[in-house]
Amino acid sequence: MPGFVIHTAIAQEYLRKNNLNYNKDFIRGNLLPDFTSNKAETHYGKTPAFTSLKEFLKYNKIHNNINKGKFLHLISDYLFYNYYLDTYTKEILHNDYDTINKILIEKYNVKLLDEVKEKVFFIDEKPKILNFNLACKVIDEISDLNIFEVEKEVKENNKKWFYYKKIDI
Repeated sequence: MPGFVIHTAIAQEYLRKNNLNYNKDFIRGNLLPDFTSNKAETHYGKTPAFTSLKEFLKYNKIHNNINKGKFLHLISDYLFYNYYLDTYTKEILHNDYDTINKILIEKYNVKLLDEVKEKVFFIDEKPKILNFNLACKVIDEISDLNIFEVEKEVKENNKKWFYYKKIDI
């Protein structure tokens, strides 16, 4: 899963690019799937790397801001693991978030919700897997998506949303 700063930046950029006002429910919904120890349940797959958008849509409609935010979160996780990363180790990846959080917050003017402020850390090291440029690419490209188009494609069984890459761990 992308870290809280990346998820928040994606949500804020999505709102900005779609000329929508800042919406705390949308941002909160975007973070909710990671506020649990049972990510299989909130990601509708055995791990965030195996997120099932179809399963989410089977049980949820994206008609309110919380669910729209959750859906964007799941889209982000699915794409992050299956299209952006080639390799990862959970510990190294989480450490990389801490190395780029500060510059991402500055670049995207990220407004962290109070619930996540204590979960965001900053360290002064060089990232090993997720560098600043890749994080920006993730944020910029995912925030460009239209979640209603993705919903339609998932319901039409577009194979892009049903591909699970075997990532080297």
